[in-house]
Amino acid sequence: MILFFGLGNPGKDYDNTRHNLGQMVIKNFAKKNNFSLSKKSKLQSEVGESSQNIFAVSTEYMNVSGTSVQKVAAFYKISPENIYVIHDDLDLPVGEWKLQFDRGPAGHNGVISTIENLGTQSFWRIRIGISHPRLAEVEGKGGPSVEDYVLKPFSSDEKVLISQTIDKIVEQINILGH
Repeated sequence: MILFFGLGNPGKDYDNTRHNLGQMVIKNFAKKNNFSLSKKSKLQSEVGESSQNIFAVSTEYMNVSGTSVQKVAAFYKISPENIYVIHDDLDLPVGEWKLQFDRGPAGHNGVISTIENLGTQSFWRIRIGISHPRLAEVEGKGGPSVEDYVLKPFSSDEKVLISQTIDKIVEQINILGH
């Protein structure tokens, strides 16, 4: 059994922001595979099952989402090497993504929380690029702070790239989950 966990923030205000890319992937996967996520208060998550795999998103804020990852993994008895944490990444350009195992958090608070709660960094990460606001500064546009940037929605051009990227990741999850 594999756990695919999408990081993000709860609530409508955050639904289509950069920081919620992980949740966007899981919700898109559920929709395309005809299952829904149900709120599980004790697990601090919304959880769904498909093909004997578990799909979840946290109902807690990003900075403490590792608690939710740990609770879902413990409940379903899933070891860290069978966990895929899906999250936004400032170090990759919009539209790029990477699958990596046993990597440090690179300053990502949701990943830091996950490592702390699992007691290891030996889990899979699907890192999805959102670019970095300093690139806007380099281009002379005067970028926002990282904190503001990750909570902003994508531009219309970026939405096209992100939609294509999510589709590619959903295909990859179908392969990984079998």
